Amino acid sequence: MSDIKTESNIKKVALTSLSGTSIEWYDFFLYGAAAGLVFPKLFFGEVDPTTALILSFLTFAAGFIARPVGGIIFGHFGDIVGRKKTLVIALMLMGIASTLIGLLPTYETIGIAAPLLLTFLRFCQGIAIGGQWGGAMLLVTESAPSNRRGYYGAYAQAGAPVGVILANIAFISVSSMTTEEDFLSWGWRIPFLISFVLVIISMYIQLRLEDTRAFKELEASKQKDEDNKRQIKSSPILEALRRYPGRISLAAGAFLSIQVTFYILVAFILAYGVQTTDLSRNDILMAVLIGSALMVPMQFLFSDYSDKNGRKGIFMAGAVLTALWAFALFPLIETGNFYLVILGVAGGLIFLGMMYGPQAAFFAELFSTEVRYSGASLGYQIGAIIGGSFAPTIATLLWKNYDIFWVSVYIALASLVSLISVYFLTETYQRDLNE
Repeated sequence: MSDIKTESNIKKVALTSLSGTSIEWYDFFLYGAAAGLVFPKLFFGEVDPTTALILSFLTFAAGFIARPVGGIIFGHFGDIVGRKKTLVIALMLMGIASTLIGLLPTYETIGIAAPLLLTFLRFCQGIAIGGQWGGAMLLVTESAPSNRRGYYGAYAQAGAPVGVILANIAFISVSSMTTEEDFLSWGWRIPFLISFVLVIISMYIQLRLEDTRAFKELEASKQKDEDNKRQIKSSPILEALRRYPGRISLAAGAFLSIQVTFYILVAFILAYGVQTTDLSRNDILMAVLIGSALMVPMQFLFSDYSDKNGRKGIFMAGAVLTALWAFALFPLIETGNFYLVILGVAGGLIFLGMMYGPQAAFFAELFSTEVRYSGASLGYQIGAIIGGSFAPTIATLLWKNYDIFWVSVYIALASLVSLISVYFLTETYQRDLNE
């Protein structure tokens, strides 16, 4: 009976984590779609379209610059007051920031204040997502059975592709129900205003879920052991940097390929596909949506594999295949054939799933309980700012100034860094998180 109850509890935690992270990433990716399709026209005055696109993608980057800040702030408190409380605050911050973006006046109404406020709210989104990942990931992995951490950790990871799906459905739906004029006038705001549902989800987590066993055991040991008082007073972030500088750096490197490739596939591709083929905005959004939908079950498959065979092998295989696929991606898109575009995007996202699915368990297992939130968040968010923040901007500059081939080289080089980083990390899948 207790095993059944335990299984029921972890499923509830996993599904709650999935719902929270899905809406959180929905907000984050909604901005990416808008940055490629809407914001250049509404928030950047009368500059030429290419400059407006680059400026828009730079505000997109502000969210990534803020992510390590969020990782540091929420990592610190997550290791001190618990995974659940910090996750709730991160979800509420994202819901409020995204709702305010939906209410923001454009450049035509308030001038230069419009892009400045947009950038500020994007920065708030970045702080929220920087704190959310560690909380959601640890809430699941620290609650899961030791031989199923990869599989259950994939619930937290699935929030990213599900968020892409929800964001693209929102844009496709609103775009289909409005004229182009109405979409640019008010239609684009509706998906952002829906973000208020995050506040409701965060309240559910606060009222209905308990913190993880690993964290509660750590708290109990601190109460009993006077020698641990130093740890309570010191910063978990500084402690993580002191104890695990190599692992944090290698974790960031491991994440590089995922970030560079993912944001090229879900943000840059929107602008590139519309401008170089006869496909419509909705066609490209639908291709990304289908690719993301295929990525979700594959993440669970790869994560389950990592529970039985280890994290490193499947992660490294994903890096190699992503590097090779980069050179097939843009020729497939340039055909203008809807089904080949789907193949190009879906192939890239599935290979990313080989890395991103097992990543939650892999990163959690790299660090001890008292600094796990901080250490894992630092590795994740440093990789995010280096890899994802400027990926659409760099891809746009390479495409406009040189050739799209160099965007493929950019993806391949990022994958090589990830391959080398994972090679030098230790295998972790049999590690006890409660030690």
